[in-house]
Amino acid sequence: MAAVLVASLVAGGIGGGIGYWAAERGDNGFSSTTVSSGQAPASFKRDPGTVAAVAAKALPSVVTIQAKSGGQDGEGGTGTGFVYDQEGHIVTNNHVVASAADGGTLSVTFSDGKTYDAEVVGRAEGYDVAVLKLKDAPKGLTPLPLGDSDKVAVGDSTIAIGAPFGLSNTVTTGIVSAKNRPVASGDGSGGSNSYMSALQTDASINPGNSGGPLLDASGAVIGINSAIQSTSGGFGQSQAGSIGLGFAIPVNQAKNVAQQLIKTGKPVYPVIGATVNMNDKGQGATIATQGSGGTAPVTPDGPAAKAGLKAGDVITGFGDHPIDSGRTLISEIWTYKPGDSVKITYERDGKTATATVTLGERTGDS
Repeated sequence: MAAVLVASLVAGGIGGGIGYWAAERGDNGFSSTTVSSGQAPASFKRDPGTVAAVAAKALPSVVTIQAKSGGQDGEGGTGTGFVYDQEGHIVTNNHVVASAADGGTLSVTFSDGKTYDAEVVGRAEGYDVAVLKLKDAPKGLTPLPLGDSDKVAVGDSTIAIGAPFGLSNTVTTGIVSAKNRPVASGDGSGGSNSYMSALQTDASINPGNSGGPLLDASGAVIGINSAIQSTSGGFGQSQAGSIGLGFAIPVNQAKNVAQQLIKTGKPVYPVIGATVNMNDKGQGATIATQGSGGTAPVTPDGPAAKAGLKAGDVITGFGDHPIDSGRTLISEIWTYKPGDSVKITYERDGKTATATVTLGERTGDS
């Protein structure tokens, strides 16, 4: 911001100096010529489907979120969200509002500059999704239309709207660079990671874009912008700038989570009832031989146990997707709902086998 403002002031100073010099020369006998610029045609319009038209329609439904903690320092940050319904629910990332969740304050500012106080309805740390509610929601809110992230294709156009580094109402464009990208994202505070089978985009996404919508060319939300790949090699919301590797939570998953949070205030996670090794990568997701905290690595009578899985089995496929690590497995599991039946491919003693697991559930973050 400082650099931009300084540059503008310098440019203004140069312009003023040249104008003064020209006026002085004119007083000494030099003639001057005034050139008037032509006006843009009154009939000029942005055609439907252009980036400008999509952005103009979407911007009134995108908000900038200011979160402050309840401590003496009042620490917090800026993020983005979007209108989910006419009742005043706002969808964003959990890490955007986490600092204000316990005794802090939240404010939401629309593109017209109007600001409203908000409160947390529910948070899902594992999904990195949160829902807010405006305390005094205005009438006439326009929810953003939700697309179908399952039908998104690599190469589709994308439009990201947010407040990178606090610069509200910023619009950037790109394409869908990849689908089903397993991402474990942390906010840098030492809390638990969130996991997503993400949409990857090269639209410029920076800190402050978090929680904002990733739109398709029609203006429908296909994802929630959540993480970037930093130059340090880590995923998350560090202060590094965009290098063209941004990741969004698919809207189909985010919609299910948002509906659950609005309904009960708590997230529900599908589970297989087994502990997997989170460190290995490239060989699949290995079911641990020893559980954590004295628990069994495979929950007795749980989904994995009923499917015949045992400690030491290496899960290499989940549904139609290959699994190369525990993180990838969790990312894929969380694209389903409790009660869904999914085919699992695994290796045991060097032999490949398959089984069908019916997913259980866990309520709340713990």
